Amino acid sequence: MTKLAIMGAMEEEIEPLLAHFENVNVIEFANNKYYEVSFNGLDIVIFRELLGDIYFGEHVLAEKDGERYATDSAEYTESQIRSIAEYAFNVARTRGKNLVSVDKANVLATSKLWRQVVSEVAAKNPDISYSDMLVDNCAMQIVKNPAQFDVILTANLFGDILSDELSVLSGSVGMMPSASFSSSGLALYEPAGGSAPDIANKNIANPIAQILSASLMLAYSFNLLDEAQAVDAAVKATIVAGYRTGDIATGEAGEKIVGTKEFTDQVIAALA
Repeated sequence: MTKLAIMGAMEEEIEPLLAHFENVNVIEFANNKYYEVSFNGLDIVIFRELLGDIYFGEHVLAEKDGERYATDSAEYTESQIRSIAEYAFNVARTRGKNLVSVDKANVLATSKLWRQVVSEVAAKNPDISYSDMLVDNCAMQIVKNPAQFDVILTANLFGDILSDELSVLSGSVGMMPSASFSSSGLALYEPAGGSAPDIANKNIANPIAQILSASLMLAYSFNLLDEAQAVDAAVKATIVAGYRTGDIATGEAGEKIVGTKEFTDQVIAALA
């Protein structure tokens, strides 16, 4: 929980800001009003399609007319887009019922198809607040006002970039869990940053992403929601108690900088 104090010359300046916070406490002192607010941080899910886009198109690096040239082709099918869009809308229904689809429909044909198909899926889910956003604007909005996002749905390339940008908001990519879902129901859960072989066996890796990936597995593959929430709460309790791996240490008083094993032991103890 983070607390802020907000001051402004006029109430008209303050009111739009207060709409973004809960637990607003008004304090009057010396003929001035002080607004104390608290917020619990960010909770954003990004859906990145993994089977299409430029990663699976044709890639050419060659020479022509005496100079080097390169081409990369991006492809999408309607079924690929519809599959992940339907899943994203279903998850949005269990959260804040707010979904933003990110594309580059003002330039790319694949994004034009993306927007058409996602709009069709949105029409069948009228209870979900839905909007489109161009990827360059989304990249800016994540920095400017990340709290506006709940569920982000986007293509493979854009999702690769935006998910890394979002990881910075938490302080480290080591905080970010991920899940790859298939239409068959099978899923792969792993830290968003991958395996990090360069720091293997050094007891310095942040285990939070791995632990929270297991929490996602409990929730989405086994429908063990209480158990998943217990894991999430244990991670939060460990952080609140001041335990940090080196990548998220800030030097604040009360921090206890520990290794991978020690942090994990604290999470396990919090679960007991």
